Amino acid sequence: MSSNGEIARMLQELVDLLIMAEGSKQAFRVRAYEKAVAAVQALPKDAAEMPASELVKVPDIGKSTAGKIREYVDTGAVARITALRKEFPAEMMELTRIPGLGPKTVVMLRDKLGVASVDQLREAIANESLAGLPGLGPKSQEKIAVAIDRIGLHGKDRRTPIADALPIAEDLVDALLGLPTVTKAQYCGSLRRFRETIADIDIVVASNAPADVMEAFVSMPLVDGIIGQGDSKTSVLTAAGLQIDLRAVKANQFGAAVLYFTGSKQHNIELRQRAIDKGLLLNEYGLEDTESGKVVSSRTEPAIYNALGLRYIPPEMREGRGEIAAADSGPMPELVEVNDIRGDLHVHSTWSGDGRSTLDDMVAAAAARGLEYIAMTEHAEDLRINGLSRDEVMAERKELIRLRTEHPQLTILHGSELNIGADGTVDYDPDFLMNFDWCVASVHTHFDLTESEQTQRLLTAMENPAVSAIGHLTGRRIGHRPGIRLNTRAVFEAAIETGTALEINGHLHRLDVPSELLVTARESTGLRFVISTDSHHTTEFGNLRWGVSNARRGWVERGSVLNVLPLAEFLEFVAAKRK
Repeated sequence: MSSNGEIARMLQELVDLLIMAEGSKQAFRVRAYEKAVAAVQALPKDAAEMPASELVKVPDIGKSTAGKIREYVDTGAVARITALRKEFPAEMMELTRIPGLGPKTVVMLRDKLGVASVDQLREAIANESLAGLPGLGPKSQEKIAVAIDRIGLHGKDRRTPIADALPIAEDLVDALLGLPTVTKAQYCGSLRRFRETIADIDIVVASNAPADVMEAFVSMPLVDGIIGQGDSKTSVLTAAGLQIDLRAVKANQFGAAVLYFTGSKQHNIELRQRAIDKGLLLNEYGLEDTESGKVVSSRTEPAIYNALGLRYIPPEMREGRGEIAAADSGPMPELVEVNDIRGDLHVHSTWSGDGRSTLDDMVAAAAARGLEYIAMTEHAEDLRINGLSRDEVMAERKELIRLRTEHPQLTILHGSELNIGADGTVDYDPDFLMNFDWCVASVHTHFDLTESEQTQRLLTAMENPAVSAIGHLTGRRIGHRPGIRLNTRAVFEAAIETGTALEINGHLHRLDVPSELLVTARESTGLRFVISTDSHHTTEFGNLRWGVSNARRGWVERGSVLNVLPLAEFLEFVAAKRK
């Protein structure tokens, strides 16, 4: 049975392919299917169990969409998508991830030069074959070449963004757990360590009938090709070229297998060496006594770490960056957890041009999740497409006053997501800004400034007393747009000095501040963070989980996160800077 997530991904692929075919994101059919993606994600029941007659009653799911959903559920494929894949194969679609290459340009490259993959584009740039093509002058070519390297689109090292891989892995784990012969399942590898891009997906299951599991696995709709199939290991490819490796072990070996296939190469080397020093042997089947061969531990990860004389190391930390020494005798960081978070401080509604759920629905969803406080932060006036004028700000404020009476258990703050200009200035005048309860300022434009210019614009923004936090610090879109270059030490020092928090944005396309910068930020005593969802739809409040995972990967401790505080203490932080 296809999950809602799987159906939504099918519709999103149709959107992406139609954009290539139509040459525009604004085509009517494209917009219709985009709305359908969100509608399926928000369904309270399984779309696969709904007949077409019931699907068409769901807002934003029309007759054509309902038909394609039923076609996918009933046959495992959609003829329109199959046809479009032939016209626009996965390698060609990958070109659209490069900043500056829209669908029309990508099609032109194929039609004019036969360039239909990233590797072919790199070769064409090197050979100066793009000369004379509209919109692809020397400066544009240079930016494209740099972007290809910075977002990981090159050769055998090509990686898949976590936003594409993680939903697939979670749906697969759920599907595998639904098999009668599977007792446990877990995705592992760099995905479980929460790396922002991954090479492939590794999944481990516990089963006494592994061959049956492998047979069911290769029959799943997302499987487009089989690399190899065995009784205990199978490797497949999706239509997008993503490799998925499935391994089956016995139930009493599950902990050892998950441990082995989760840790980085360096982490596993250090663990195995520690085992050897203790007269033990560690592999994917268990921790054994070298002399007797007796299994010391294998069922669970905590038990294996304990047998090695270590405190449990969370998956996000297993990168070989000193975590084993910390688990042995050093201080282990008290990592933030999802249940610690009391408020969400970056939320949009349809008042913003890019919001997809109404203000009432967003507030109700926040209340339903048990949040204690929320900041509605619509885009500000300088972002002309999506931003609010002063009059619109005041009109929304009246709505928020009404909603406060309807949700007395939830404190609703009126905030704004301000735009940081090239010179570091932000929207609205100082007096108007001080009427907001909370302001997060973000970079949305001018991505091509120098490192010095980008750093200075952030420092200037942080000096503004109304700016309580800097949103998605680098402005990156994982796999699509590299972040701005910054002198991070200067930014961290200024954040501490000005009393400005840095947002850890939980959207899977951002995960910004990047985890590697969070690790270095540990040296900056007094730096404070907020973990926010950047929600534009009610379903995106779940981004909190990903923001927390990114924070944990960066060794961020609970005590440095502002929105774990009770409301009064949190507001004291905001007031302190404004004074």
